[in-house]
Amino acid sequence: MAISFKYWNECIDPLDMQALWNVPNVSAEWEDAGETKGQKVHLSRDPDGQVYLTQTEMKFHHMVAFQAVAEIIVRRHFTGKIDAEMICAIAELESDRQPLAQRYDKKAKATHLGIMQILPKTADWLASEKGYGSYQLKGNDSLLFRPFENIYFGAAYLIWLSSFDQKERSEEFVVRAYKGGTKKATHKSTLKYWQRYLSVKESLPSRKSLEGRKSVEEVSASLALAKKSASSQNTGGTYTYWDSVASPEDMEDMWNHPVVSKEWTLTGEKQGQVRFSQDDKKRPYLSRMELKAVAEIILIKHFSAKPLKVSVLCALAEIISMRFLSGIGPRPGIMGIEYSTAVWLYREMGFRAYRISSADDLSKPFVSMYFGASYLLWLLECEGRLQPPQYVIQAYISGPKNVNLQDTGPEYLKFEEALSYYEDTKDTKRNPRDQGSCTIM
Repeated sequence: MAISFKYWNECIDPLDMQALWNVPNVSAEWEDAGETKGQKVHLSRDPDGQVYLTQTEMKFHHMVAFQAVAEIIVRRHFTGKIDAEMICAIAELESDRQPLAQRYDKKAKATHLGIMQILPKTADWLASEKGYGSYQLKGNDSLLFRPFENIYFGAAYLIWLSSFDQKERSEEFVVRAYKGGTKKATHKSTLKYWQRYLSVKESLPSRKSLEGRKSVEEVSASLALAKKSASSQNTGGTYTYWDSVASPEDMEDMWNHPVVSKEWTLTGEKQGQVRFSQDDKKRPYLSRMELKAVAEIILIKHFSAKPLKVSVLCALAEIISMRFLSGIGPRPGIMGIEYSTAVWLYREMGFRAYRISSADDLSKPFVSMYFGASYLLWLLECEGRLQPPQYVIQAYISGPKNVNLQDTGPEYLKFEEALSYYEDTKDTKRNPRDQGSCTIM
């Protein structure tokens, strides 16, 4: 199976990549190693040229990134069911954290793959018979070389072992069974593996190093530095300006927003000449603070009596467009609303606070946010009754005909994770409608 990865970006999804950059110590470690956000991040290689996902010893770096993957998988799929340190320690023993590791099992007549050394048939069994279907191989065994998929199935198997035969099992049983199967969990042949596991687990970096988030001041300062650096290199006048895609009234509301005005002042913006941030491909995008402000303004001005939440709108924008002004792929704008849908909402459903005369209008953040909120409200109230939040979110992401309330799928889980970027306790004091759990109402 000839698979090769050179960069992290080649083996994980863009939103997963963003999730890793959002872990403060991961971004700090990558930047220390010369990596740049918005560009491809190198996977480490050992002296023999084999790709690996880092360790804590002097000759290695980026262990924090691998541990962060385990933490993200646990947070998304297995909160309270497994410890990320168990995953990291077993990955160390099984593959030396090499995502492309392969080992042929003569007894099973099959090949163990990836970081957690998962058999494809085990992954298929977990997905089809045990309900662990957030990722699906569907005959493509090479997906097990991707870190997020592999760690997901490895964690799922560990959880299954923890209640094997409907009994609560000890950590020792689970670890030894992972190595030799349930029949060898108490056999002397797996004892050494258990002892090595304890030693490795003890040596792992503290999980505390992965906790915490950057403050508004830290994020703003970083953005200011990035814009200053980009400005010194950008002499071609290729910036996109807020003032060209927002009305004077909307721009006045943005400048009157205390968090936005502070950010824009820190980055050297001036009224009438406010630049969008850009990635390495010169694509303009909104900062999270800008996105949140747009959502707040739209809801306060046009939907103040409706059961919509700022954080829900922002989380949808996060996973659908990654906050890019023009959207991603065929879905335009930050909210990914199709032109035909926006026209229908305007003409037939009476949402007319913003005119929509062409598809280009949906690249305007306030227009896209307004029609995104309008569509979300329509989904919430369709069929003459309030729909459950999970239905509304799935319908918005994938279309009403593709909703499956029995299987949330990875996109809904990513939505739940994106919510955490915007549900800040300090902000909920100013936005009481955003207090509470992960719901729309």
